[in-house]
Amino acid sequence: MEWLLIFVSVAVLWFASLCKLVYVSFYPYPTPFLYNDIGSLHKKNVLLVIAHPDDESMFFSPTINHLTSRGHNVRILCLSTGNADGIGDVRKEELYKASAVLKVPPQQVTVMDHPDFQDGFGKVWDSNMLSQIVEKEVRDHAIDMIITFDNYGVSGHCNHRDVHHGLQRFMLDTSEREIEAWELVSTNIIRKYSGLIDIWLSLWSAQNSLNGQMQCLLNEHPRRSYAAMSQHLSQWVWFRKLFVSFSSYTYVNTLRKINKRKSL
Repeated sequence: MEWLLIFVSVAVLWFASLCKLVYVSFYPYPTPFLYNDIGSLHKKNVLLVIAHPDDESMFFSPTINHLTSRGHNVRILCLSTGNADGIGDVRKEELYKASAVLKVPPQQVTVMDHPDFQDGFGKVWDSNMLSQIVEKEVRDHAIDMIITFDNYGVSGHCNHRDVHHGLQRFMLDTSEREIEAWELVSTNIIRKYSGLIDIWLSLWSAQNSLNGQMQCLLNEHPRRSYAAMSQHLSQWVWFRKLFVSFSSYTYVNTLRKINKRKSL
């Protein structure tokens, strides 16, 4: 009887979560951090900094969908081709295709193949060099906002964490006072694989943050996210199909503001 009650409770919560997602797909909601001081929507030039092709679809698609659906100009900077298995050129082309599905034009996607930023666990990516690369992107494209991984990097991958440290260095060094930087909050494994249900905890955590330091972005186009990940054919194996289906990162992103004073 107890197991039946648990099952029914989870089913009801899952259905409520689905209804919430369907609702926001028809009635998009405002997000305060995208508005200026007088309350009007300010179209931003946003730079998403990732480590590998497919990071954008596996982890950041709710954010990308949220921004592009509101007319913001999104650029993607990928620090490697994901060449750990020797198919970097293939993965690079897959990223262009996935980005197009997510409404980010290929010409707004930059994929690097620097010898010091290679996919894998063997070498720490230099944060000072990464900071310089980000700075060039910011100045070349008049970037207003940067989004990347947090210190854990969702999966704990060292390249994800190095990207975060490089952005921290940039925020410490930059003289651009108007630049905002946000990090994708990593969750524990239970929340990570709770799928739709996690949207309630994410909404609650954002609503209870101080001074808008956290923002919750629900995915208004989850089918688009699945379609984007399917463009990464070299990575589209059974466990990634399960991840995209059941991971909370397909349905919601919680972003936390990177405070420049604490960027060390």
